[in-house]
Amino acid sequence: MSQSLQLEKEGPVATSEDTEKVAGHSELAESQDSRLPRSFRRRLTDLISAGPIEERGILPIALEDRTSTDYTGYFSIFFCMNINLLPITFGLLGPAYGLGIRDSSLVILFFCLLTAAIPAYLGVLGPKTGLRQMIQARFSFGRYLVSLPVILNLATLTGFCVISCVVGGQCLSAITGGSLTPAVGIVITGVLALLISFCGYTVLHQYERWAWIPALIAIIIATGCGGSGLREQAPTEAATPGGVLSFGMIIASYMIPYACLASDFTTYLNPKFSSVRLFLYGYTGLVVPSVLLMTLGAAIGGAISSIPEWEARYEETQVGGVLAAMLSRAGGFGKFVVVVLSLTLLGNIAATMYSVTLNFQILIPQLVVVPRYIFSVVVTAILIPVSIKAATEFFSSLENFIAVIAYWSAAFAAVLIVEHNVFRGGKYHSYDHDSWNVASRLPLGIAALMASALSFALVIPSMSQVWFEGPIAKAAGDIGFEMAFVVTAVLYIPLRYLERRFSGR
Repeated sequence: MSQSLQLEKEGPVATSEDTEKVAGHSELAESQDSRLPRSFRRRLTDLISAGPIEERGILPIALEDRTSTDYTGYFSIFFCMNINLLPITFGLLGPAYGLGIRDSSLVILFFCLLTAAIPAYLGVLGPKTGLRQMIQARFSFGRYLVSLPVILNLATLTGFCVISCVVGGQCLSAITGGSLTPAVGIVITGVLALLISFCGYTVLHQYERWAWIPALIAIIIATGCGGSGLREQAPTEAATPGGVLSFGMIIASYMIPYACLASDFTTYLNPKFSSVRLFLYGYTGLVVPSVLLMTLGAAIGGAISSIPEWEARYEETQVGGVLAAMLSRAGGFGKFVVVVLSLTLLGNIAATMYSVTLNFQILIPQLVVVPRYIFSVVVTAILIPVSIKAATEFFSSLENFIAVIAYWSAAFAAVLIVEHNVFRGGKYHSYDHDSWNVASRLPLGIAALMASALSFALVIPSMSQVWFEGPIAKAAGDIGFEMAFVVTAVLYIPLRYLERRFSGR
């Protein structure tokens, strides 16, 4: 096999034009940095040179730079992002839909197995293309129309960070009996996550590789201490199709949004590795902790009303209060474990904030000259006050947030999957590095946007939310995300063929 054909199989190769572009961006960044005070620039330069701080933002990763062989990192980063209190919080919503522990567990298992395949698959494209997730989206949504899914993604990722910060702050507050307010706990959580996301890809992967160990130990201890109370499940009625599908939508709202950031964590991996094995690493890292901890959350939610102490602490500081009550008989050690549990959320927040920093540059391409780590500070400055506000009515804020994220992210993922497999024939070299930032070389994006938007003609009647219930949902339950994925995929095929015929792109 010739070398050119081999490189075509492996992925795009960086050209001299790519090098010139990167150099130009670097020079522009330096000119921007020169406006900063000299002493500040010197300290910042020393900090970056002394440690593995990633400056690169959304620029494509050339083939020769995709050298990492830490393939299990795709497993560990998803595993660590889910070994924490966030899936427990989502699992707590099961009893709210009238489901007992058995029915909740079955719904969690089925919908996690179903929906985790979407982000795990899209993450495989990272090493093969060298492109971040939302840059890949430009090859279907176009240079300018991609801004809409980027805005939605920024809102979604920030929302998840808010939920995690609130839960972490509540845990820290719960162990002090209220002397440390949830607001202060939120500030502590947000600042600690900033320290990890500021450094970037290498530090993030190293942190996620090991941080799950104390997290897992703390969760096992909490379950062991409160395990006897989990048997006190409140009686429930027989499960209804509406309750099953509506809770399934909650699970999908947790899982599918990972599809909008999966490739952000794999772009530096060597593309020669088996795609099937890489998919299985990501899929396992998503499914195993999510299923176990959501089921634990459902068990806790079903027992809260049967145990007065749990119920009282839950009303004070929600999830953190319940966990503190479960560990109360362990005394001071139990409080220490609650602190560890609150810190388990850092893995999820830091990884999500990392993707948020990249999305800022995609939304406003001129910001590519600003070092990626600067946006970590900006995101934290936004995240902390929003989290403090959301903490006042946490579960109301949570339900309103997750009400829509599964719908749009399912439509988005459908477009990317169909574009890659149908219109690009699964060929990774078709994602040309010379074209990622050139509007005339990218699709118009009209087909992608129309297919996503038109799918909501069936998504809206299929929605079942507190503020709206469509006619289809009344009869069958919430099947909105299923409609979004299937209808978008079906519509995108003819619309994209028409777009290619008339635009030639």
